Amino acid sequence: MPHVEINCFSGRTDEQKYICADKVADVIAETLGCKKTSVSVAIKDIPEEEWKTAVWDKHIVPDKEYLYKEPGYSCDD
Repeated sequence: MPHVEINCFSGRTDEQKYICADKVADVIAETLGCKKTSVSVAIKDIPEEEWKTAVWDKHIVPDKEYLYKEPGYSCDD
């Protein structure tokens, strides 16, 4: 029962989010060998000015050991 949470800057339409979620679910089901109906995908809008505190400091830095794809940017002061 994979669950994926995508955090991104605000500005995408609901249609873009549904398309993204559907494609992510396809890849997860195929790659991890589960049913697509077992996959859930959440997409959260994060204002750019809140990115460091809401995502970088809360999810990226503490979960670094679990990142299989690290970001190519830094939010270090």
